[in-house]
Amino acid sequence: QVQFVESGGGLVQPGGSLRLSCAASGFTFSRYVLSWYRQAPGKERELVATIDSAGASTIYLESVKGRFAISRDNAKNTMYLQMNSLKPEDTAVYYCTVPRFLSWGQGTQVTVSS
Repeated sequence: QVQFVESGGGLVQPGGSLRLSCAASGFTFSRYVLSWYRQAPGKERELVATIDSAGASTIYLESVKGRFAISRDNAKNTMYLQMNSLKPEDTAVYYCTVPRFLSWGQGTQVTVSS
């Protein structure tokens, strides 16, 4: 029932920007904390950013602070991740989820390379 569809990934040069979107369904979207995770090849999945149910409070992985911004639109059941000043080490598949559920979609590939 719980579903996440990530989109917006692609290939960008270092210093470039992307905005990822996550369309969610199967639960009462506005009541839950949401997170973005990422997984690079051969690495563990790591938490990138988290946002509270109202979009009032956010937390970030230290390495993305000041570059990434998580947001949500509860009326559209959609979450976003604005990524600026991208670095090669940001290359990964990005996933959205409800932290307490840890239910995963297909993710969206972000590749940062010159």
